[in-house]
Amino acid sequence: MKIGKVIGTVVSTLKLEQYIGEKMLLVKILDPDGTETSETLVAFDRCQAGKDDVVLLIDEGNSARQVLETGPTGVVRAVCVGYVDSVNLYK
Repeated sequence: MKIGKVIGTVVSTLKLEQYIGEKMLLVKILDPDGTETSETLVAFDRCQAGKDDVVLLIDEGNSARQVLETGPTGVVRAVCVGYVDSVNLYK
């Protein structure tokens, strides 16, 4: 799992049938302390996230496919599954 910040949406007029009607977000990956990394990815939205929301991502194909219920033929990398309210780092 990863933490990311929504920086935009992705529109695709031609896509697999399983993804018709699915909202896709452009997400900038964050370090645990909230610092932006250089990594950006496209994630399907399961929590109705919007611009600047900090989200919890499942960034692993099999788990992401299970959330989207695409079956074994679905090609999915990441899914936004929740909002992040805070992160507590212990020393």
